[in-house]
Amino acid sequence: MDTAEKIIIFCFLLEGVCCRDFNISLPQKIKALSGSCVIIKCRFEIKEEYDEHLTERATGVWYKDGTNLNRNVVFNSSTSSQKSSMKGKITGKLKDKDCTTIFYDLRSNHSGQYFFRIESEGRLKHTYIQANVSIDVIESPPKPRVQLYVEQKEVQGQEEVLEVLEGSSVSLRCSAETLCSSPPPTLTWSSTSRILLNESSRLQELISNLNFTATHREHGVTFTCTITYQLQDKTKTAQDSITLHVQYSPKNTAVSVIPSSSVLEGSSVTLICSSDANPAVNYTWSRESEGQLKQLQTGDTLTFNRTDPTHRGWYHCTAQNQHGSHNSSVKLDIQSLNHFSLLIGVVVVALVVMLLSAITCICVRKGNGKLSQTTQKGTKRSDRSTSEVAPHENQDDPVYVMMSSAGAAANQDSIIYSSIVFTKSESQEFGSLSSPDYAVKQDCSEGLLKTESSIGESSRAREAQVIVSANVRAKEAEEELFEDSSQIYAKVKRHKP
Repeated sequence: MDTAEKIIIFCFLLEGVCCRDFNISLPQKIKALSGSCVIIKCRFEIKEEYDEHLTERATGVWYKDGTNLNRNVVFNSSTSSQKSSMKGKITGKLKDKDCTTIFYDLRSNHSGQYFFRIESEGRLKHTYIQANVSIDVIESPPKPRVQLYVEQKEVQGQEEVLEVLEGSSVSLRCSAETLCSSPPPTLTWSSTSRILLNESSRLQELISNLNFTATHREHGVTFTCTITYQLQDKTKTAQDSITLHVQYSPKNTAVSVIPSSSVLEGSSVTLICSSDANPAVNYTWSRESEGQLKQLQTGDTLTFNRTDPTHRGWYHCTAQNQHGSHNSSVKLDIQSLNHFSLLIGVVVVALVVMLLSAITCICVRKGNGKLSQTTQKGTKRSDRSTSEVAPHENQDDPVYVMMSSAGAAANQDSIIYSSIVFTKSESQEFGSLSSPDYAVKQDCSEGLLKTESSIGESSRAREAQVIVSANVRAKEAEEELFEDSSQIYAKVKRHKP
């Protein structure tokens, strides 16, 4: 500052002290929230000759958009607020030249230019037209401001997206312009993900700090600071946000195999590698070969269009960026066709055995049921048993013996023994049988016909037939036995006990 400037300033101050004049100090512009209040900081000066007229009875008057006493007066401290178009009061002491004023319940039509006038007993009446204050009534509160500090240094970025290295100490500061409000406004923090927010606030200055250590969990998270005004008729808010981008090394690297890690020889298989990192990673594929890793290719996928046994083994995927690397492994198993066919054969045989076992169990159960039914039906028909011999007509056919119920009713308690003897005319014999080929035993009392040879009985037949097959040991003996069929006859003897 040069000498001339110092002289000008000194003269101005001297004029203010020695030669006082009417003067006022007002803010140029004030923002006020609709439905809330506004505070006008105000101080004035008068000429020295009017000091004795400035007393406790002095009043203050506010004009809006002009200084006409009849049209522009909106507030007078000497009258009640009900008679004024604006509700308020002068909080400063006019005797001390303090004209600070507060207006309540502002509306949009209250926006304009305001002038102050001082009046007192005597000759002190003056309107300060050389200075005025502009009041702008807004419907929404101004936005707060969020700033990012890393290691106590402010970080500035574009488009509200800032990069932070994982592990850094981060501080988010929210500050807001205060407007007149009762109760005073508050600041709150929120985030797009569920993160515990430890905030420290100085509400009297409307500054709130959010401190934490950056991790990959905060990557892409948007932090929002909100200022809230509780008004009489509604709540009004404004907010500012910042999105944090955290740079970190690869994490959660994994390899997936499509269709699976065990595939049939000759089929196609694809290995896919994924990882979580910022910035993006580069993928490198390698394979274990004789105890060493052999690099195959880069990229997130590794595909074999036609596999063979040489593709069997461990495959490794490495994800890497400038902050570090992380890898994951998978074992690929190639099933040969021979082993696969053997496996299919074993499965088929097992299924067949299980099926046959099930069928056998079903048949046994059904057979037991039929045998029980056959026994019951045979017992009921025992009283209708008969014995009848049918002539043998064909030498090559077996001998049939049929029994009827002709004489069964005579004595049901007796047992009938029937024997069949084959003879030939003159002196020819076909030998004595040490053990008869068959024997038929009929029990009349029980009505049950049994045969010692293996004979099947039909449960639904009304006539019981016993089929006896005479098996001749030699073909020559059979021809000699039946040379003259006319001479063969059967003798059936009935013996009573």
